Amino acid sequence: MPDGSLSLPARLCLLGWDPARPEAAGTARLARLVRAGALTELARRGLLTDEDGIATPVDLDSRTGDPVLDGLLELVRESLPRRWRTWVGLRARVTFDAVREQLVAEGRLRAEKKRVLGVFPSVEYVLEGAAAAKALREETRQVLDGGTPVAGVSVRDAALAALATAVGLRTLGTGSRDALRRGRVEELTEHVEAAAPGLRGVFREVRDAVSAETARAVAPAAGPPTGA
Repeated sequence: MPDGSLSLPARLCLLGWDPARPEAAGTARLARLVRAGALTELARRGLLTDEDGIATPVDLDSRTGDPVLDGLLELVRESLPRRWRTWVGLRARVTFDAVREQLVAEGRLRAEKKRVLGVFPSVEYVLEGAAAAKALREETRQVLDGGTPVAGVSVRDAALAALATAVGLRTLGTGSRDALRRGRVEELTEHVEAAAPGLRGVFREVRDAVSAETARAVAPAAGPPTGA
């Protein structure tokens, strides 16, 4: 896939960045998706392990060299023990902001200063390298739609695709195709979990937590049931 050097959370951020709706790029939904990617990456590398459903650092000294992943690892170390699904949403904006600044530093996003109502300072983030981001979306669609046998999909690409469907990314057309892709997503999830002992059960819990949080966020917008 394009941008193969990027971490999973960074690729998820780019995948969810809708150039047609840049104002939606800072939503809680994308922040949770990015956090889920960071948790998955740390578990895959064996730096976070599962202890009775609790995300647990293996030691106090390990580092990845990636400031985003190391920042989350430090946050988990300094906090009370919590379940994986709790970490998907808890202070997720911290990880999202760190990923966004990383992408700015690498020239993949551009930060533009502006003033709201001509008075209040603000920053708008604009996608750079639109062709690379488009290629990432296209190849993720191919993974989801079965263009390649699951066994031939890399673990990172499988995780990217499975997590992306959990929030119904508009950039992948997931809303209208979720039912068709459900079986494929299950196969991709199994593929990810079989890749490393530390991912068994963990990746599915993280993916389901993102999906559940997204559903809860969407439900109030739909309003109460008729007659309520």
